[in-house]
Amino acid sequence: MSLRSFGTTFVLGGVRSGKSRFAEQLVVSGGLERHYVATGRAWDEEMRSRIDTHKADRGDLWHTHEEPLDLVGCLQAIDGEGRAILVDCLTLWVTNLMMEERDMVAEFASLAACVLTARARLVIVSNEVGLGIVPENRMAREFRDHAGRLHQMIAAEAADVYFIAAGLPLKMKG
Repeated sequence: MSLRSFGTTFVLGGVRSGKSRFAEQLVVSGGLERHYVATGRAWDEEMRSRIDTHKADRGDLWHTHEEPLDLVGCLQAIDGEGRAILVDCLTLWVTNLMMEERDMVAEFASLAACVLTARARLVIVSNEVGLGIVPENRMAREFRDHAGRLHQMIAAEAADVYFIAAGLPLKMKG
């Protein structure tokens, strides 16, 4: 099967909205070989605990790939028919790219191209950060702007787009 027959699903929502759980259920219900690409970094003990909890909640039925920067390279390495790949999440990836002063335009374009050529079913999760007030500092505003541009690119390529609030999915596209 190809992306054209499966399509990519993009899942957006706020913090603790239920978006990751919803995305995981989409993958599990598909019956394909499960791959989980985690983009988060454990910058402190609290984040390390969150990552450990996510791993434990998923259990042993997932192949976990931790990739904070080379998301496209990771996706290309594990792509294949009969697989489902869950990416969680794009906003953590954006943070990592910003911290490493990467070329955001090039990275985003590369990911959008990868989405179009993937043979696996992709389910991509991200935090919607554009619904709040304008951040008070430049870096936070740049982060919000980068995330918004990336979300638009991925939503344009995705077959299905969901917004999750209070654990409830709202289908926005597809």
